[in-house]
Amino acid sequence: MKYILELSNWYRDWELVNKAAVEADRLGFWGIAMPDHYLRAEGRDDATLDSWIALAHLASRTNSIHLGTMVTPIPFRPPAILAKMVATLDVISNGRTFLGVGAGWSKREFEAYSEWNEPFVRVSKTEEGIRLILGLWTKRKAEFQGKYYHSKGGILEPKPIQKPHPPLLFGGTGPRMLKLAGMYGDIIFLPAEIKPSFNQAKDIVLKTAKESKRTTRFSFAATSPSNIGGVSGSKYDPKTHREAVLEAEKNGCEYFVLSFPADGLFKSMSDFARDTMP
Repeated sequence: MKYILELSNWYRDWELVNKAAVEADRLGFWGIAMPDHYLRAEGRDDATLDSWIALAHLASRTNSIHLGTMVTPIPFRPPAILAKMVATLDVISNGRTFLGVGAGWSKREFEAYSEWNEPFVRVSKTEEGIRLILGLWTKRKAEFQGKYYHSKGGILEPKPIQKPHPPLLFGGTGPRMLKLAGMYGDIIFLPAEIKPSFNQAKDIVLKTAKESKRTTRFSFAATSPSNIGGVSGSKYDPKTHREAVLEAEKNGCEYFVLSFPADGLFKSMSDFARDTMP
């Protein structure tokens, strides 16, 4: 099992996150993931850091841990520019990044920084964006003409260190996003509260992968029902996390996503690494 630790991109948590990333690297976590949001949905405490710039800093302070997002709304930025950002991080981290993939959900955030569209269009933009990103990462020159995005003579150099490309971690839970995960995802995260059920969602991914005649390997990721995201929330419960890890293994998952409350963060990380990760 490989463990991905969720950390916050709230400015108020930055000092804690800065230290936690280094400790997670030392303890043997596979990755750290930050949310990729500029504004809170409810409009309280909007002081956030750009996650990709923050991750670049954390890459310079760590040695082996992977760095990415949970997740990036693909329609939020021009996908070609996002491709360049992620490729740059992969190069300077010596092949340690992953791109979290979502379609976006925060209308407030999109209206402030981008363009808000109905769900069907956002998912369609996500699919086009992923195809363009993969083309830029893997082809000498990308020629792309879609409904929403275009690239004429797109050259992305240097290419990402990881081959064929940095992993795509899909976090969307709608039927179309699950189908896209089956076509393009390398790590498919199915949260505990997902509807349809975990197994039903997994079946959609597997069926789509088979129908699309996919040949590349992919993995599933799960989490604990008590996972709260970031570095805030209720008290860490070792028993709940341990049982969730065993359930994830039983369901064929290779990754486990978790977070700990800010109060006692480093002790919780250490206890989990000692008692559960082995």
